[in-house]
Amino acid sequence: MTTLNSTRPAEPRAGGRHRAPDPSAKRTIGGSKWLILGVIALAQLVVVLDATIVNIALPSAQLDLGFSDDARQWLITGYALAFGSLLLVGGRLGDLVGRKPMFLVGLIGFASASVLGGVAGGIEVLIAARALQGVFGAMLAPAALSLLTVTFTEKDERAKAFGVFGAISGGGGAIGLILGGALTEYLSWRWCLYVNAPLALIAVIGTVILIPALGRSETRARLDLPGSLVIVGGLVALVYGLGNAEAQGWTSTVTLTCIALGVSLIGIFLLIERDVANPLLPLRILADRTRGGAYVALLVCGAGMFAVLLFLTFYLSTVKQFTPLQTGFAFLPMIAALAVSATALAKVTATVGPKLSVFTGMLLAAVGLLLFTQLGFDSSYVTHVVPGLVITGLGLGLVMAPAMAAATSGVQADDAGVASAAVSTFQQIGGSIGTAVLSALAAAAASDYLQGRVPNPATQAMAAMESYTTTFFWGAVIFAAGALVCGLLFPPGPIESDTAVTPVPAH
Repeated sequence: MTTLNSTRPAEPRAGGRHRAPDPSAKRTIGGSKWLILGVIALAQLVVVLDATIVNIALPSAQLDLGFSDDARQWLITGYALAFGSLLLVGGRLGDLVGRKPMFLVGLIGFASASVLGGVAGGIEVLIAARALQGVFGAMLAPAALSLLTVTFTEKDERAKAFGVFGAISGGGGAIGLILGGALTEYLSWRWCLYVNAPLALIAVIGTVILIPALGRSETRARLDLPGSLVIVGGLVALVYGLGNAEAQGWTSTVTLTCIALGVSLIGIFLLIERDVANPLLPLRILADRTRGGAYVALLVCGAGMFAVLLFLTFYLSTVKQFTPLQTGFAFLPMIAALAVSATALAKVTATVGPKLSVFTGMLLAAVGLLLFTQLGFDSSYVTHVVPGLVITGLGLGLVMAPAMAAATSGVQADDAGVASAAVSTFQQIGGSIGTAVLSALAAAAASDYLQGRVPNPATQAMAAMESYTTTFFWGAVIFAAGALVCGLLFPPGPIESDTAVTPVPAH
């Protein structure tokens, strides 16, 4: 086995140790780690696909089952609340009971919930299925990243592995648009849920065959129950408040109350973690400068990507009259560019370090979004949309992989799960903030345009166009601000390997 990359030695964790793995098991993982990467990447794809593939299915599902717009919103909110609030708990459970068991439970549970949603005959069952997807997704996502963290510890291999993982995380939403459009158009909206089952089955089989029980945690640490309850409540309130801001506005009493309550509970959670013997999220994980920069980078990506995936989808489908499948395929240039920059440039980004990579990537993403502000009714897809997609994709690839690698570097193996969960938590919060803020800005831009104008189809179309370009501009501002903040937070240079650290394989 190789050693862990870090700008500093892995932090010690009181109260636990790991039994040495069996030598034959170590040889097994050494010879099959790239197949393990395939299994982990497939599991990550299952999670990130769900963010957009279900959105494509919602109009058809609403027509089929006959539910209201308010109920439709709960299909999105129910998943977001369960997933976002339980990520840290799911990550810590992976540290305590084992990453492989949590990975398998997450896969099987997510697939089962997807099938339940696919066979749903009413909105109640569909909402319950979406919430269960969120619960099991909160187990699966941190387990996948922590497995990657403890499997790939040598500098060059780690860069390549995180390049692939980052490409999946960044491009999975766009892939979901393609797959969702194809399944809805040629089969049924139900297949947008069913599709998770065969993908998860392949990942389960791969996990059982390729990832042996290499070591068992002997830590006697218990789950931080007070901290868990407080942070779950805080994240539920925050995510719900941000979601409510999109529907009822920022001045709504419910919005302000929930956001204030969420922020307050998160503050109380940090106080609890400072003093508790076995914290859910050790504050040393957040206090590290490199990881702090990485978490900010992932939060910014979660917020900024919303402008691309949602409002560019609106533009292509309403202004350019693309079908759902055509809209999905329209994002292929971004997926390809993201994959190239995340994987082909993995060794370069590992050499120069996250500071330069993330700073450059965010500036590129900002430039790509600024190009979208020039879109109009007569803009050509090839000459006006594709350049922005390519530049944005290149930028996101330079951000996602280095940030994910930096966010989990130098972490003691017993904390790999919760450190990985923090990655998904910051992305989820970023997405919620992006949804609320950019939707509000879009609505304000449309309303401002219509003031003093006679409402008719032409002015309504112009107001919609104004809302799209406004969100592209503010998305660019988000990325530009992120470049500045991350440029200040990240220390210069590459993440150096620490040969004194003995990595602990998945258990």
